[in-house]
Amino acid sequence: MPELRDAEEADLAAIIALLADDELGRNREADVPDAYLRAFRAMACQEGNRMVVAVAGGEVVGCMQVTIIHGLSRQGASRAQVEAVRVRRDRRRQDIGQTMLAHAVAMARTASCRLVQLTTDRRRDEARRFYERLGFVASHHGMKLELTS
Repeated sequence: MPELRDAEEADLAAIIALLADDELGRNREADVPDAYLRAFRAMACQEGNRMVVAVAGGEVVGCMQVTIIHGLSRQGASRAQVEAVRVRRDRRRQDIGQTMLAHAVAMARTASCRLVQLTTDRRRDEARRFYERLGFVASHHGMKLELTS
């Protein structure tokens, strides 16, 4: 099993490659290292916002962002938002994703969260089935408003 640890700046190239390694990511990600570095540093300064990498054989083979969100709904419950979950194409079906999500759930429990939530693009049928096998339920309709700069 891979080692799971907080990402470091040196991991950024591998993380960006993971994010861009599918039909959807190719259209969203670009070669703008300064933008990614600024975002990574901003995340590092925000309490409860962590980028986690899975490392095997000295290489980053997976990543995910876990953010703890404090809120008033559900009697002041905190929740963990999981984003940017990716496993390198040649390392899929080796329980790396399952290990990563178990780690995210453990992080949420440690932070006394009452929910772990994530979204997946409707076109990612395989990802949806994976999350359902782990016990996630499609209980809400997610909506987004994309803002252009």
